[in-house]
Amino acid sequence: MANDATKDAIVYVIDDDESARNSLEFLLDVAGVRVRSFSSGDAFLKSSPPLTGACVITDIRMPGVGGIELTERIKQKDPSVPVIVITGHADVPLAIQAMKAGAADFIEKPFDDDIILSAIERAVSQKTEEDALIQERREIESRLSSLSGREREVVEGLADGKAYKVIGFDLDISPRTVEVYRANAMMKLQAKTLSDLVRMVTLARLP
Repeated sequence: MANDATKDAIVYVIDDDESARNSLEFLLDVAGVRVRSFSSGDAFLKSSPPLTGACVITDIRMPGVGGIELTERIKQKDPSVPVIVITGHADVPLAIQAMKAGAADFIEKPFDDDIILSAIERAVSQKTEEDALIQERREIESRLSSLSGREREVVEGLADGKAYKVIGFDLDISPRTVEVYRANAMMKLQAKTLSDLVRMVTLARLP
C-alpha cells in the first residue's frame, strides 16, 4: 500500500514493452500509487505531463528517445524529479551512464515487486526531504533579510564560533552590545537557542 511518502506522488512508467508496462502499472495501482504509463520516451515528452510531485520509471532501451537521454531531458526541466531506470540487460557501463545522467536508481528486469516499490519509496522520500529543506532555507533567508547590517555581522560571527569578546573586538563594540544584537537577531530569526541560530546560518550558506 502507498505510504505517506508516495500517497501524493504520481509515477510515470515509460516502457515500449507493453506487457512489462501494463504489469508495472497494475502493480502500482494495486499498491495505491497513482500511475500513468507511456509507450515511449517520445510519447512522454510530447504529452509533457506535469513533473511536480512526480517520479519517473523508464526503460533504458527504447526506439527513439532512450532512457538515458530521457533522464537527461527530465533533469534539465526539473532536477528534483527522481528517475528510476530499468533494463532487461545487465550492463555496468550503462548503469554508470544512467547514474551520471541523474538517475536515482538502476534496476535490472525481472525485478521483485518489493524491489521496485522500495525504490519508488526511497526516491520520493528523498525528494520530499529535499523539498522540505529548500522550503526551510527560503524561510530562513527571508528572516535573515530582516536583520540589520550589524545584527547580520554578529550572527555571522557567532556562526563562525567566535566568542562575544572577539566579535566585539572585530566590530569595535562591547561584548554587552554584541549580546544585545544577538538577542535581537534571535528574536527576528525565531531561533530559540544559539544552536538554532547557528544551524540557520549554516543552512543559508549552503550552495
